[in-house]
Amino acid sequence: MQSSIQLSEVDEIIDKIGCEEKNIISILQGVQEHYRYLPKEVFPHIAKRINVGEARLFSVATFYENFSLEPKGKYVIKVCDGTACHVRQSPPILARLREELGLSETKKTTDDLMFTVETVSCLGACGLAPVITVNDEVHAEMTPDKASEILKQLREGNK
Repeated sequence: MQSSIQLSEVDEIIDKIGCEEKNIISILQGVQEHYRYLPKEVFPHIAKRINVGEARLFSVATFYENFSLEPKGKYVIKVCDGTACHVRQSPPILARLREELGLSETKKTTDDLMFTVETVSCLGACGLAPVITVNDEVHAEMTPDKASEILKQLREGNK
């Protein structure tokens, strides 16, 4: 995995945002956007560039739920399990996605890094429940069959 991390790309992100401690969150967001997660190899480099301790960077990266220290798939599917979605049957949607992708509660990303399936407490679209998002694109009134169709379309689009 380390060979795919180019510190020159991290430097470009830092240079674009600004090499200051006040930009920690923005820098981490930029790195995560580029790699789809925060590779552990970037922490010493960022710390040195902006003159902060690695522990400070790590504490920010682990405090905010949006940051991920694990690789995510090309398609991040979030299944809402808030009250409205749960009552309108989001658990069977989650079960179908996990079944078709060979995932579980602990294994959230496929081995080929194509799909990541996560649950979230609320996506803020209760009137459209049950809802999933695929890379932040909302899919309303979801059913297990509709979720399967979305997976099929995404797979076909990658052939």
